[in-house]
Amino acid sequence: MTQTKQLIPTKHALVFGLISVFLIGIGFSIITPVIPFLVQPYIPKPGDQALIVTLLMSVYAVCMFFSAPVLGALSDRYGRRPILLISLFGATIGFFVFGIGGALWVLFAGRIIEGITGGSISTIFAYFADITPAEQRTKYFGWVSAVAGAGSIMGPTIGGLLATSFGYSAPLYFGAAIALFNIIYGYFFMPESLDAKNRLQEITAMRLNPFLQLFNILSIKNLNRLLIAAFLLWIPSGSMQALISQFTIDTFSWKPALIGLVFSIMGFQDIISQAFIMPQLLKKLSDKQIALLGMTAELIGYAFIATSTIAASASIFIIGIFIFGFGDSIFGPSFNGMMSKSADASEQGRIQGGSQSIQSLARIIGPVLGGAIYVSLGHAAPAVMGVILIATAILVLRNMKQNR
Repeated sequence: MTQTKQLIPTKHALVFGLISVFLIGIGFSIITPVIPFLVQPYIPKPGDQALIVTLLMSVYAVCMFFSAPVLGALSDRYGRRPILLISLFGATIGFFVFGIGGALWVLFAGRIIEGITGGSISTIFAYFADITPAEQRTKYFGWVSAVAGAGSIMGPTIGGLLATSFGYSAPLYFGAAIALFNIIYGYFFMPESLDAKNRLQEITAMRLNPFLQLFNILSIKNLNRLLIAAFLLWIPSGSMQALISQFTIDTFSWKPALIGLVFSIMGFQDIISQAFIMPQLLKKLSDKQIALLGMTAELIGYAFIATSTIAASASIFIIGIFIFGFGDSIFGPSFNGMMSKSADASEQGRIQGGSQSIQSLARIIGPVLGGAIYVSLGHAAPAVMGVILIATAILVLRNMKQNR
């Protein structure tokens, strides 16, 4: 791989990137406590509610699967700035449409709009890869996770409180306002991170085909094991994110404010992990070793969540969320660090877009599969699936060669 000189991180670039991540963390997490309540009026059979909630998550992922390679290629050709601003605009419209509601198809329309322009996270990772030296990327991706965690703490809590005080649609309008604010901020203050000489000279049809992109990304030597392992991890993760609100309603009869606090636990752990744990882990372990540690913690977390269903114990569930949250907080930065180091500057959008496509594919399968077994096999089934798939993912990743 050809080494390309990296830009020195500037104050404005770092500030914009981190503020963007913070606002995205709030915007995406603010609606999670209220989705089941927004869906409920349009579902004649209560037993179908969990399935519709998971389908709303899956349709978002389907759209992102097809759009992520396009957004990645466009960001490699025209720069990160315009693509990120367009993505944020899509989020603004999507939140607003979802908040209007009025019919089930309107809710799906809102999710489709969000999904089509939902590549902002992958673009931000490419953005940070542009402005940071390769040897420091895992550290910077850790900062991204910590700041996203801070947003995730505030998002569900704010969403739950807004829903309680102003109705279930209020968090959606607030999310739209946040995304709009970020567009305005980015328009005036976001510096372009991808130098013109490092940009892709031509976008071929192959770069826009998500299936060909998957094949090409998976053909990169040694990267395929990392992506397969991550795919196996993302399937149950997508299932849990789609079902966790419904799960706590069905199992513990929780309300939006309390559900929001559960999501805040995972966001809080991102901050703790990046501030105190990741710096120590990076001194002693490779990215691969940190990823394996995170995956093991997630496996244990799923085991506790499954047990909480059988025991009908909210305390066991919260312990499981803490353990899962720790694993998730350290897996993300190590995975993105390994990903970004596998390509030069002109390929970061392609690599991150391909990774996003694989993640989207997992989040198509995860919610649908999780919703089906949740209804047919019981509330513990999605967590049991997580234990099985992550155990397999650990075996896959352990055999991958990775330099420190």
